[in-house]
Amino acid sequence: MRGNHRGMVGASIRQRMQMPAPSACPTLLSSLDLGFTTLRNRVLMGSMHTGLEDRRADFPKLAAYFAERAAGGVGLMVTGGFAPGMDGWLKPFAGKLTRRWEVARHREVTAAVHTHDAKICLQLLHAGRYAYHPLSVSASALKAPINPFRPRALSARAVERRIDAFARSARLAREAGYDGVEIMGSEGYLLNQFTVARTNHRDDRWGGSVDNRMRFAVETVRRVREACGPDFILIYRLSMLDLVDGGNDWRAIVAQARAVEAAGATIINTGIGWHEARVPTIATSVPRAAFAGVTARLKPEVSVPLVATNRINMPDVAEAILASGQADLVSMARPLLADPEWVAKAAAGRAHAINTCIACNQACLDHIFQNRRAGCLVNPRACRETELAYAPAATPRRIAVVGAGPAGLACATVAAGRGHAVTLFEAADGIGGQFNLARRIPGKEEFAETLRYFRHRIDETGVDLRLRTLATPELLAGFDAVVTATGVVPRRIALEGGDHPKVLAYDEVLRGEVVPGAKVAIIGAGGIGFDVAEFLVHEGPSPSLDPVRWMEEWGVDPTSSAPGGLKPAAPEPPAREVWLLQRSPGRPGARLGKTTGWIHRATLKAKGVHMLGGVEYRRVDDAGLHVTINGVEQLLEVDHVVVCAGQESRRELVDALAGVPAETHVIGGADVAAELDAKRAIDQGSRLAAAL
Repeated sequence: MRGNHRGMVGASIRQRMQMPAPSACPTLLSSLDLGFTTLRNRVLMGSMHTGLEDRRADFPKLAAYFAERAAGGVGLMVTGGFAPGMDGWLKPFAGKLTRRWEVARHREVTAAVHTHDAKICLQLLHAGRYAYHPLSVSASALKAPINPFRPRALSARAVERRIDAFARSARLAREAGYDGVEIMGSEGYLLNQFTVARTNHRDDRWGGSVDNRMRFAVETVRRVREACGPDFILIYRLSMLDLVDGGNDWRAIVAQARAVEAAGATIINTGIGWHEARVPTIATSVPRAAFAGVTARLKPEVSVPLVATNRINMPDVAEAILASGQADLVSMARPLLADPEWVAKAAAGRAHAINTCIACNQACLDHIFQNRRAGCLVNPRACRETELAYAPAATPRRIAVVGAGPAGLACATVAAGRGHAVTLFEAADGIGGQFNLARRIPGKEEFAETLRYFRHRIDETGVDLRLRTLATPELLAGFDAVVTATGVVPRRIALEGGDHPKVLAYDEVLRGEVVPGAKVAIIGAGGIGFDVAEFLVHEGPSPSLDPVRWMEEWGVDPTSSAPGGLKPAAPEPPAREVWLLQRSPGRPGARLGKTTGWIHRATLKAKGVHMLGGVEYRRVDDAGLHVTINGVEQLLEVDHVVVCAGQESRRELVDALAGVPAETHVIGGADVAAELDAKRAIDQGSRLAAAL
């Protein structure tokens, strides 16, 4: 029965792929017939934990979050992970679905999605040795390098109980109104831990051979299908590229895919990399759709629809994957966090209006790994749909915003969108502020997309943009409210020889006003220092724009001929010799992003950057930079010294407006000149505009 069903699904996909549609993205927006139900398009909103799954009181917020994206046109969405038992919790008291009394809260979510004709699946995720609590279990008692808790090895009988738990949770999901479930078998969670030799050292029927190692996953799929019947979507998230030593090779991956298909999977989703992998998989430095070829390689091996994933953030990228036959659906999580109307805008041919995910991780994954609610740097309303509203203004006002950096842009466009008459003054000849520097960093090219979005919003909302205009109190007279968003300037340091020609400010380097020599010392190892170091060691187009070069740099073999899909990394030679220095002791970069800091440190290490802490700066002269490290005086014979020692707020206008009768506000870097923080700036600007 299932074999015939799979054949019909495969035929339906082939037929649909050949049908034209009146759209810029005909394949992306075409429907997908699963035999017992039809998806309205090929967009799957991938699973992403938001922090709203863990408390009953937050389910109305979770429902609003999904409803907004369902209204925006998503075809199929998957929730964040819910555990099939307490030992599978991601953290103590995290989301789970194990009891009938838990069903009612989920019905609020499914009803909200179905109101907008979308479909939704519950993700069933057992954390295994990634569980951040002492109840953790795994295939073998091997501690994960990213977790202090050592798991207990499951007995054979306990494995059977966990399979039954998956099936029970899936039945409850059906009762709750979900259209299906996604079984998480990738990213290094429990089922994935059983499938690979790295974490499965067993010698019973659940370990040893490839067939035995994948038995847990396959049996889970089979029993969930039996428990929920044939008319229930069952997605299996298969690790197609483990990116860890001791991972599976391609033969084992294909065998597992075929086995889960035969066991009753409706769709196979692509999983790339473990959380402990040495290779980044979703950060902004990863090329767009870098791993779509991995999904394409599996296409001839199975007949169920396949989902391509990771760094697919714009319609043209998604359409190219689908139109070329590399996959049948595309999965996007963070892009729909950034813009809930992504699909509707793609359907209307308005890709330029999409608030693009820049894969920064600063408000989504960083928050989750800090036990905070997820958000989005470019969309402060994400996961706060019931709390932050941009309602029409009761009384339109004349508002001046001074400074077109991220804070000013957010404030001006949100306020104008609410009906206020907004004039945006900018002294430079273009918008963007510090984002114009950020987008020059190799691996941060996506930041240009945010500026493209804001240019569109300025036009769409009717903001009166006045470039090359220095705002003065006289020019601002007559406005009801004045918002100062004048940003920051680089801080200079008190150092003997600080005015030497060798000494440069980071902004003049990033703007290309000065080209540093072959040997450069950087004073300050915060986020800007790391960015400048990456800028200096790269030359020409960034590997982030070329998947082949990027995979060579990181040592990725997408064919998985070797276990785990790894090969020796081959970083390109650095363009310069760089010293990255910080005054405080300890490892430079310790305060970088929770989920991306390691990527920056690894990149610079691979480029041979000398990263030193506990440095006392003495003077700069013709010979170079004189320092003391661990009590020993040294001379760094460098051509230039780039100062990245923080910023100072530009508050001249704030002081000048002290006697102006208008209502005044200060936001962004002009308010707080800490380490550059676009997340805080955009959030602060948006919230002020919502309140004006």
